Amino acid sequence: MGFKYLLVVTCVCAWFGSLVVTTSSGDGLMRVSLKRRSLDISSLNSAKIKEVVNHLKADGVYLKNYLDAQYFGEIGIGSPPQSFRVVFDTGSSNLWVPSAKCVLSIACYFHSKYRSKLSNTYTKIGTPCKIPYGRGHIPGFISQDNIRVGDIIIKDQQFAEITKEGPLAFLAMHFDGILGLGFQNKSVGQVTPVWYNMIEQGHVSQKIFSLWLNQDPVAKVGGEIVFGGIDWRHFKGDHTYVPLTQKDYWQIEVGDILIANNPTGLCEGGCAAIIDSGTSLIAGPTKIVTQINRAIGAEGYVSYECKNIIHNYGDSIWEYIISGLKPEIICVDIGLCSRNRTFITNDVIETATHNESWGESRTKESPLCTFCDMIVFWMQVQLKQKNTKEKILKYVDELCEKLPNPVGQTFIDCNDIANMPQITFTIGNKSFPLSPEQYMLRIEEGCNTVCYGGFVPLDVPAPQGPLWVLGDLFLGAYHTVFDYGNLRIGFAEAA
Repeated sequence: MGFKYLLVVTCVCAWFGSLVVTTSSGDGLMRVSLKRRSLDISSLNSAKIKEVVNHLKADGVYLKNYLDAQYFGEIGIGSPPQSFRVVFDTGSSNLWVPSAKCVLSIACYFHSKYRSKLSNTYTKIGTPCKIPYGRGHIPGFISQDNIRVGDIIIKDQQFAEITKEGPLAFLAMHFDGILGLGFQNKSVGQVTPVWYNMIEQGHVSQKIFSLWLNQDPVAKVGGEIVFGGIDWRHFKGDHTYVPLTQKDYWQIEVGDILIANNPTGLCEGGCAAIIDSGTSLIAGPTKIVTQINRAIGAEGYVSYECKNIIHNYGDSIWEYIISGLKPEIICVDIGLCSRNRTFITNDVIETATHNESWGESRTKESPLCTFCDMIVFWMQVQLKQKNTKEKILKYVDELCEKLPNPVGQTFIDCNDIANMPQITFTIGNKSFPLSPEQYMLRIEEGCNTVCYGGFVPLDVPAPQGPLWVLGDLFLGAYHTVFDYGNLRIGFAEAA
């Protein structure tokens, strides 16, 4: 996939509890219990997706810095095993931890570091590598050793020893590294992922792993990842399975997203969705997230430019739409988009244009062009519902007021949660609703409670987009089976 997205986090001050327990049982399944931390206001505010950055290489990945990740488990590396807290991340493919050779980064002194001299099963590889992280990469090198996950030992596993960590981001991390559960073709250096070696070495009887995230904030057990099978105690009913749409990520197709029972329109013909256990939030196209924010009363947004377009060009856009002019031509015709759609303007929303080849250089659309395109889309959706011109213009004006601010917060009224609508994702022609309690985050700060909407904007151009990233808010509501053997994902209501 030729793109990446950026999650920028500046500070986390949450405290973690005791280390994670790993267990196995007579049913042949290997379980890893997860701990859950509570996000604070600083970590959540800065965990917003602020921009879309196009990767100019054919093997592009999307980047994140994991600091809004809530769930982590414990593994061991070496003989005897050295303990590390890691995020089990379905959105990446490498295992990486800080190295004992990381001596020039202050952050390394606040995390467990792998010491190869203490392991009698260590094998030197030494190949330099750069692990995608945040806005760029972190340096390290490849090593090989035994890895303990639960009660099993994966022999001769290659992993990355990180030799330099960013001072702010890594100081805020309360886990040590990442254990990627993605696909090998996205693995840096084509290193065989831990999950692949579990299968190859015969540690699992079925080529599946399943994930349950406990949404009870006071529960001692934060969740559980099961390798080789499914724990029937963690879900209700049957799983709905859908095929992967490509073997780069755990990526599926989703249909229309409903607010209450009302369609939002953009994904009626299908949108891509990455199932990502390495982030807490749900990210999606601004056109849809804005409609959701309006429905749930989210506040704290930029809207001036968008509302100006409605006031100055609303009537013209209406006339163009009902005359049958192609939507992609309307904003060009009124002068807000250039003929080749390559305006460059510094402002709050930047959407990369699509060229013939992903490897070609890109320019950025004007924010006014982006706003205009969204307004045309919203008006088309409302026209399909046979609303009047006056009602449509009023509705779109309200949507402009709810445009997500790329650098701000999305507050919602904690006292109004009972009146908020369900947000429903259509997957495999079945509905997967999220209640307000499931798509919001309640943050306790001293004597104050602040509620946040869990939806953030992410705009990825075709053919890779439109794209959704379904993080822990969605995975907490639905027990998830990652079926590597059949290249599919299954969802069932979490118990």
